[in-house]
Amino acid sequence: MKKLLLSVLSLASVLTASAQCNELFISEYVEGTGNDKAIEIYNPTANPINLSAYKLVRYSNGSSTASDQLQLSGTIAAHDVFVIVNGQTSGSSTSPAVSPALQQMADQLDGAYPAPTYMNGNDALTLEKNGTIVDIFGKIGEDPGVAWTDVFPYTSGSGTWITKDHTLRRKVSVNQGVTSNPTAFDVMSQWDSLPNATWAGLGTHSSVCFVGIDEIDNTVAISVFPNPSNGDYFTVSSTEVIVSVQVVNVVGQVVVSKELKNSDKNVKIETTELSKGLYIVKAGFGNQKQTTTKLIIK
Repeated sequence: MKKLLLSVLSLASVLTASAQCNELFISEYVEGTGNDKAIEIYNPTANPINLSAYKLVRYSNGSSTASDQLQLSGTIAAHDVFVIVNGQTSGSSTSPAVSPALQQMADQLDGAYPAPTYMNGNDALTLEKNGTIVDIFGKIGEDPGVAWTDVFPYTSGSGTWITKDHTLRRKVSVNQGVTSNPTAFDVMSQWDSLPNATWAGLGTHSSVCFVGIDEIDNTVAISVFPNPSNGDYFTVSSTEVIVSVQVVNVVGQVVVSKELKNSDKNVKIETTELSKGLYIVKAGFGNQKQTTTKLIIK
């Protein structure tokens, strides 16, 4: 099972998200050259989930009925992910084998053709629990042509192909699946588009469904100033001694990490290497607790 990279968010965001973070959803879609294809599923809950009730289902080329399906097996730990990879281990010039490096990232290999991970950019996929849809990728019953795109009505007649020869990663802000067939599949509203054969993030997912609420100590006040910051630094100030500071971007990457050896309630952080945008500042204290707040850099 792959280890999850947790995103660090404000307590307010955590509490808001927790109301929706109650069911599995698709967190990454790899539609690469040949049969280099994979689907990642994320468990946003605080409990492990047995996959015996779940299936991955494909609706091929605009079909309104299921074309093929894969019974999932195993367990997803709390706030962890489960990776399904196309299972073709040998092939031909027209249907090549999956890259060994991608196969090694699998928690479960898909079955022989036809199977859900033979999607090719214009197939809808669903994650279903006991026959009930808990997430939809694409639009069931719509054949977009070659692929869904980034321009309304999001079919191949206009815009850039997004669902063919791309990796798509669910946005950090998404905390639940799509359970009703959309009127139109606006890919970019919930997915970040990455180049073909991008697998580096497969096996981890950052989400607002943050597990560590008990680690956040909202009795310790912190502030950052100036905020917004448009200079070379900002200061973190607290009512308690700060032992560490981290700055995290919106995709969950730690871009600044500072461990403090001297006791201080005010810490200066340089911003010269940071791009403009929204960040989360996390201050750690000696009691193993932490407090977060938002920072904008202009």
